Amino acid sequence: MPVHGLTPILLCLLPMWRILTPVSSHPQHSRCQLIQRTALCSYGKLTSVPAGLPDNIEELQLNYNHIETLQDNSLSYPSLSILSLACNSLEKLESNTFQDSKWLENLNLANNNLYIGYQQTSHALKTLSRLRVLDLSENKLDEEMATTLLQNLTSLEYLNLSGNLLQRLDEISFRDLHQLKELDLQRNIIFEIDNAFNSSPKLQRLNLAFNYLPCLTDFHMTQLVVLNASHNFIEWFISRPDLNDTFQLETLDLSDNKLLFFPFLPEQSHLKNLYLSHNSVRFLEHLAGNATFPKSATTVEFYNMNKRVSNVTAKLWDESLHGDISSVEILDLRANQVDYFPEGFLQKMSALSRLYMCTNCLETLNLTSEQLSGSLYELDVSNNRLNQIVADMGAMAALGNLTYLNLSLNDLDQLPSGLFSSLPSLRSVDLSYNNIDICPPEEAETSTDGNSACVDWKNIESLRQLYLKGCNLEKIPSFAFAGLSLTHLELSDNPGLIVEESFESLSSTLQNLGLGNTQIQDFDFSHFQSLKSLNISGNSLGHLPPSLLNLDLKVLDLRDNRLSTIPPGQANVLAPKLHTVFLTGNPFNCCQTEWFRTFETTETINVVGQSDIECEDLYQTTRRLENFQSFLCWEEGRESILWYIMLFLSISLPFVGILIVAFITFKPKMLQKSIKKKCLKPTSY
Repeated sequence: MPVHGLTPILLCLLPMWRILTPVSSHPQHSRCQLIQRTALCSYGKLTSVPAGLPDNIEELQLNYNHIETLQDNSLSYPSLSILSLACNSLEKLESNTFQDSKWLENLNLANNNLYIGYQQTSHALKTLSRLRVLDLSENKLDEEMATTLLQNLTSLEYLNLSGNLLQRLDEISFRDLHQLKELDLQRNIIFEIDNAFNSSPKLQRLNLAFNYLPCLTDFHMTQLVVLNASHNFIEWFISRPDLNDTFQLETLDLSDNKLLFFPFLPEQSHLKNLYLSHNSVRFLEHLAGNATFPKSATTVEFYNMNKRVSNVTAKLWDESLHGDISSVEILDLRANQVDYFPEGFLQKMSALSRLYMCTNCLETLNLTSEQLSGSLYELDVSNNRLNQIVADMGAMAALGNLTYLNLSLNDLDQLPSGLFSSLPSLRSVDLSYNNIDICPPEEAETSTDGNSACVDWKNIESLRQLYLKGCNLEKIPSFAFAGLSLTHLELSDNPGLIVEESFESLSSTLQNLGLGNTQIQDFDFSHFQSLKSLNISGNSLGHLPPSLLNLDLKVLDLRDNRLSTIPPGQANVLAPKLHTVFLTGNPFNCCQTEWFRTFETTETINVVGQSDIECEDLYQTTRRLENFQSFLCWEEGRESILWYIMLFLSISLPFVGILIVAFITFKPKMLQKSIKKKCLKPTSY
């Protein structure tokens, strides 16, 4: 065929050639986005590594695809340093997968199925001599599989094995990881650790949370900086007592365990953060030498039942059992069973800044004898059994940096006189659910020594938040808040509270006010132009206070009142301003819900519990307002259309009856013929 005869055919095939060429040579490249030297190929439904990417890419993201196998030579990118294949269906990596990617440093294989082909995968990983970061989380690996995969990874610094099936760790588990600095083992089923970290002298951060460890004894990892062993079943934490080295440990998290005693900490350490919440910690030093318990044990011994070596003996009542706590800044003992502090215990923590003791069994808090640190700025002893606080002027003066004090949910009916006025940095005080009253100004000036059944504030300029919820307050004295610049004031759950003019001094500063369940009715809020959040729930209000319309409120709590509706004018004013509103527990009228449609169509407002707001229809039946269909309600006069239907029927039915009687009377023969025609039909027999 002559050459010129091919020209029309080639011209026709040229557009198709341009379309098919990139598809055939780079079939999956189009699913990737290139940004400088990074290829983003996640969520592409890929079944293999895309070919045809630039040779100089340094990062390749292949997360959330359908890749099952990384084949030999599939990564022909010599500059590749970061590779992520998380959340695929990856079962194995062939032996020569990384033959052309020797510079790989960061490899993410999380949430795959590597338990299937872990042996072949281990051969591929061994070729990565520069690998520093490896994520093998969520791969259903047991300890044998993990050990196989980690062989010869001597350069590894960060390893994530969380969410697997590891049960027992020993000296061969991480024997080649000499450079390891951070190890994540959370959410496995580990119940025993036997010298597993001896080959990792550089390990600084260890996460053992959410496992099944019964105890941690013979703790001797002096180089460790952070240890998280929370959410286990640990009853004892004991450091090796014969070590003279200084432990580098700064953060120890043993929260949500079953600790019976305060942990036996190292004799020398840099411990700053100690988290022990949600355990069963008690101090039992008062039993030492007690005649009541003459046979009580003084020591406890722990044995390694496998090899019968590394036995540990702890002296239970030794004063030094607490170890070195001089550098502790945060002590979290929430939700334990502490009913007292051993003598000098808190005094040892000279750097203590935050002490959290809520939900314990304390009955007395002696600020004088405890000699709390002058650096303390947060103290929470809420939800205890406190009925007495002891403090002299020296103890209160030492707490000059205290900014937060929570005494709520106790049995206090007296406090040291001048307690709060002696704390010049105080910003937040919570006295909720105690039996403490507010002193009238004249009584506050005369009471200076001993204890007092009421409290005063005496122009504490630093105070910003005051919580007096559920204190059985009957009346707020005039000028009770004079000289204060409160932004938060909580007075809810004080039924029958008489407020009078006690708030006037706060009109320019108050931003959050709680008056729920106080039986207030006609309170004028117009003076509080800075108010942003208001709680007036549980007050049997039949209508909204008109003064609310002049405020720039962002949060309004109107739950459990007697509101039947919100006038459309008020709803139109409030809806654009409010960000959050609470309205459940009101007997709204189902036929007066224009306000609800206003709130519903305003995008900037969040109606909390919108699906739970109820209304009453004409038959006083409670319905979900959100689903109520108002076809029975007359929109203009708010009268039900049902009444009009009944009125029409009451008029029309008698008229129809009269017509029937007249028809029967004047046309009887016609009726008889009709009946005979329909009913008296001839039979076949």
